[in-house]
Amino acid sequence: MRSFTRFSRDLLTYTVLGGSLMFTGPATAKGWTTVRVATEGAYEPWNMTLPNGEIAGFEPELLKDLCARLKLVCTLQAQDWDGMIAGLNAGKFDMMMDAIMITPERQAVVDFSRPYAATQAVFVSTDPAMIANAPSDHTVKLSGDPTEDQATLAQLQALVKGKTIGIQSGTAYTDFIEKNFKSVATIRVYKTSGEHLMDLNAGRIDVAFDDVTFFSSALQNPENKAVHMVGPKLGGPIWGPGEALAFRKTDADLKAPFNEALSAALADGTVKRLAEKWFKADIAP
Repeated sequence: MRSFTRFSRDLLTYTVLGGSLMFTGPATAKGWTTVRVATEGAYEPWNMTLPNGEIAGFEPELLKDLCARLKLVCTLQAQDWDGMIAGLNAGKFDMMMDAIMITPERQAVVDFSRPYAATQAVFVSTDPAMIANAPSDHTVKLSGDPTEDQATLAQLQALVKGKTIGIQSGTAYTDFIEKNFKSVATIRVYKTSGEHLMDLNAGRIDVAFDDVTFFSSALQNPENKAVHMVGPKLGGPIWGPGEALAFRKTDADLKAPFNEALSAALADGTVKRLAEKWFKADIAP
């Protein structure tokens, strides 16, 4: 049985190796001593790849803290979102940390830690009329029950009727858009969120849909000065418990100590501090 020793608050040191961060800290007395962690490295400000190849952002800094508490060597490696879950179960890495929402479909194939964030989603557009007529100055909670959410969905369907919507593939947001807007709009799926934002700026799509935290960061870039959030911010139970670490179902002995480390990081304010640094908001669940 692999096990972990007590937490350590020692700081980690790290070096950049071929685009991956190598966090180094004291090893556990036995069992797990190294953990390979997959992230997209392209979902700012959750995770991003800097020009020098370093992976930075909210999640890499949180991972650094968690691995210090657990006295683990954690290697963070960039991995395309498409196929990430398959790669985890194939043993290419040991854990996923990529703003991964807990959903029933994913729970069928991987295990999740307790959530460390819970965020909202929103449409964005460059259409001046849409921007003027559909400000995003309020939040609506969706239950996930079509009957309860009918009024809000009808308003959103009217907002994007006849438009082309850009969405990243393989996300909880992808399912939401395809399920609720396929009958009224054209849906274009992209490999990364950056690609749908690029096409929105180029006029190849009319609106894009993604996490509020992603757009809040991206819209600070002068290249996206024409892009604005439109319609309400969408939160609530429809997105599940929140974002969490993902593990193979066979690795309960890895999940358990990371759950304890996350609980400690939430309790002592570490998650809140990092969220306010990277998101300018407290997104703790």
